[in-house]
Amino acid sequence: MFGIGMPELIVILVIALIVIGPQKLPELARSLGKGLAEFKRATDDFRQGVEDEAKAAEERERVARIMAEKEAELKAEEEKASAKSEEQEKTKV
Repeated sequence: MFGIGMPELIVILVIALIVIGPQKLPELARSLGKGLAEFKRATDDFRQGVEDEAKAAEERERVARIMAEKEAELKAEEEKASAKSEEQEKTKV
């Protein structure tokens, strides 16, 4: 935890108890806990939003790739049909 060991943590808590006082220390700890919980919730929401956007972008890319493949197949079939009809007209003449 940030390189802070148990002895350092105890010293910090004792100093906080002396400076802040025993009556306000629990209130301060509760406020700090609520603040950290809200920060965690906000970062989780942000991370989820970024992941959702990344998935949506991947899906758009996948759909675009599939559409491009289908268009290429359709174009190849049209060219094949056009060449076949030209061949048939040449044999009729």
